[in-house]
Amino acid sequence: MPPRWSLDPDRLFSAESSQRASARELYALVRDLPIVSPHGHVDPALLADPDARFGSPADLFVLPDHYVCRMLHSRGVPMEDLGLPTRDGSRHERGHRRVWQRFADHFYVFRGTPSGLWLSDVLLSVFGVTERLDGKNAQRIYDHLAERLEQPAFSPRALYEKFQIRILCTTDGAADSLEHHRRLQSEGRFDVRPTFRPDAVVHLGTPGFRDHIERLGVAAGIDITTYADYIRALEERRATFKALGATATDHGAVTPYAERLGPAEAERIFLRALRGEADEKDAARFSAHMLMEMARMSLEDGLVMQLHAGSLRDHHGALFTRFGPDRGADIPVATEWTRNLRPLLETYGDDPRFRLLLFTLDESTYGRELAPLAGYYPAVLLGPPWWFFDSPNGMVRFLDQVTETAGLYNTAGFTDDTRAFCSIPARHDVWRRVSCNWLAGLVVTGRLDAEEAAELATECAVGLAERAYRLGAEDLSP
Repeated sequence: MPPRWSLDPDRLFSAESSQRASARELYALVRDLPIVSPHGHVDPALLADPDARFGSPADLFVLPDHYVCRMLHSRGVPMEDLGLPTRDGSRHERGHRRVWQRFADHFYVFRGTPSGLWLSDVLLSVFGVTERLDGKNAQRIYDHLAERLEQPAFSPRALYEKFQIRILCTTDGAADSLEHHRRLQSEGRFDVRPTFRPDAVVHLGTPGFRDHIERLGVAAGIDITTYADYIRALEERRATFKALGATATDHGAVTPYAERLGPAEAERIFLRALRGEADEKDAARFSAHMLMEMARMSLEDGLVMQLHAGSLRDHHGALFTRFGPDRGADIPVATEWTRNLRPLLETYGDDPRFRLLLFTLDESTYGRELAPLAGYYPAVLLGPPWWFFDSPNGMVRFLDQVTETAGLYNTAGFTDDTRAFCSIPARHDVWRRVSCNWLAGLVVTGRLDAEEAAELATECAVGLAERAYRLGAEDLSP
């Protein structure tokens, strides 16, 4: 009989006894608070369809999770052996039991990683797996999971309620029909909100850019033949998103460069793009201009503007060609904020109607640039550690580096940013444990008293995110 698998109830708490005791007390205050998930990538179809299911264990744990795929690829497992469909229809593994076996054979490589924490928590806490996954028990655990996934209690809707998710925000393209959000809103059972993501119609180098523009025009009911038509279509779509509950937009950029172009120059570049004649310089200048335009629109319609910068997408061209985006080959790059964002912040950074949340994959900018920017401009808040740094150590580094200059109240709480629906509570739990332990460190060193720490623990868990994203936060202090 294999030993029973369990998680340490004091995981991520300090080994020092007084700090650990304080962390336990703080965590007890926030452990069971409802989850506010203001930024993520869950497919709204999972919740819009009452009969939706997650599929097989491989569908749930392996195929959609680029953290899993990139780690297994780094250990020599070909992507096609993980069941990822190819763009050209060439060979890939279609047997989900075999995909699961490969995952289980390599489960040990996630030891000590954030993914290892999330995966273990989901297997144990959500699905009641009592043996540590490995190659020997893979098929037995597959059968256990498959049986659970067929049960109504493990449908997406049932787990949404079990996880105590109060608000879930998705990420949706500018031309998306939003049909699933319309269905959810008409039903009124779940608070699931779209987030406006216009990257495909803003970055001129996007594959199929002209097709994306055509779809934008159809969705907005506008024949886009000029730059003015294009701007009207974007404004129309933002209004549609807002009517369906959206409170935020989301923008990705390798470099967060902002530049205001004159109307004539913007028109010339846009028309060159429609003709397929725009070059890299055109693309860089137009993206920079559209950051300014999106900030203007946010000021006018009140949608919070998120800016995620510092990822060089699809670093391995052959992988992108064969499997498409979001397969794990995105790599962080150095990022400069202070000079690049100056035109935008000088224009809008003092306006109380505007809110800008900044996320980075360049940790070296936390203390040098981001914290001072958030510590001065009223419009700027700092998003939490993102992607590669959404980890216990990454969270501590973030808190240590930004709070002395920006303070906690100039941060945006926590976002899970996940496609893996069942990992949502596990990710929030890691953040709650880490932030409580960090606050406990301030208590035992005399920098906070217990009452202040209790209030801040609740803010970190829920309140900061609710207010940052204008989700109707109330005073949730103990």
